[in-house]
Amino acid sequence: MINDPPPERLNMRLRTALLLLLTTLSLPAMALDQQALMRIFFSVVLVRGYDTSGNLAYGSGVVVGENQVATNCHVLRKTANAWISQGEETYKIESVHVDAKHDLCLLNMEKLPFQAVELGSSHRLAKGEDVIAIGHSNGVPSPITSGGQIKALYPFEQGNVVRTNARFMMGASGSPLFNAQGKLIGINTFKTPGRVAYFYAMPVEWLAEVKKIPATSTLPVTGQAFWEFPDEQKPFFMQVALPHLNDDWAQLQEISQRWIKAEPQNSEAWFELGSAQEGLGKTQEALQSYHQATTLDPQHAQAFYRMGVIAAQRGDRNEMHQVSITLAKIDGTLADEFNQAMGCNTEC
Repeated sequence: MINDPPPERLNMRLRTALLLLLTTLSLPAMALDQQALMRIFFSVVLVRGYDTSGNLAYGSGVVVGENQVATNCHVLRKTANAWISQGEETYKIESVHVDAKHDLCLLNMEKLPFQAVELGSSHRLAKGEDVIAIGHSNGVPSPITSGGQIKALYPFEQGNVVRTNARFMMGASGSPLFNAQGKLIGINTFKTPGRVAYFYAMPVEWLAEVKKIPATSTLPVTGQAFWEFPDEQKPFFMQVALPHLNDDWAQLQEISQRWIKAEPQNSEAWFELGSAQEGLGKTQEALQSYHQATTLDPQHAQAFYRMGVIAAQRGDRNEMHQVSITLAKIDGTLADEFNQAMGCNTEC
């Protein structure tokens, strides 16, 4: 542990990484001004520890309070001796608040010289919003930034689990997910397997509940996260992920129907059913399901997109035009993709 770390000292490697970051950001990340980006960049830390075999394990974390870092609990499962670092500076973990089910841990430190990020809310998010993930993918010393958009929001236990296309890899578990205003909205936690993957972040609201759990000084931590439960015990939004990615339409239809029975007002459940029906060639039924999804969520751009695709297949230019106009109002990026796919210069 560093007893008196100089608070203004920034490792040259991190300075270089930040300069490179500012010049190579994707368009979504450019929504942040440079001052906000610098502030959050230096609140991201690397979580390290040696496992029982003597190998170095690693993950990511973010400063969320005075002397306090949030990360995933699964990062700390295999090590009895863990610490955080930034650049060349290291800091000892004094104690941990553990919420194994939600895979969120709060690490308590001493004399941590980093500023806490500003907390946002997963309840105020919308599909299509730009997001920025910053973490130590593959355990690299300097954080890596990935821009993307919110693809789905899943209400779950007083928060919204956030699915994005902001990519992260091993080593970025526990890394922060920010909105375009630089506010923390989630903790990147797990992804589906494969090159085309879904990326999930735990809602920032859960951190307040983790803080209420008595801290322990005992490592490693134990306990299974909800996303690691057997398939039949996972939330429905997780059960549908792999069947959808693998084009297993029959299984997706079966799970979606059970999801709708349990949560008839869930727009994502209806969208997944529509996807399954469309994949099975049940076009009219798919349209009805997509329509129900947009009735429950008028901002459901992906459902409108699929309705537009079906309209194109039927040669319904009027419906294509209406979908193009609607998408332009709720998700400009998806509207551009739709118009390009349909061979339209601007609006269809």
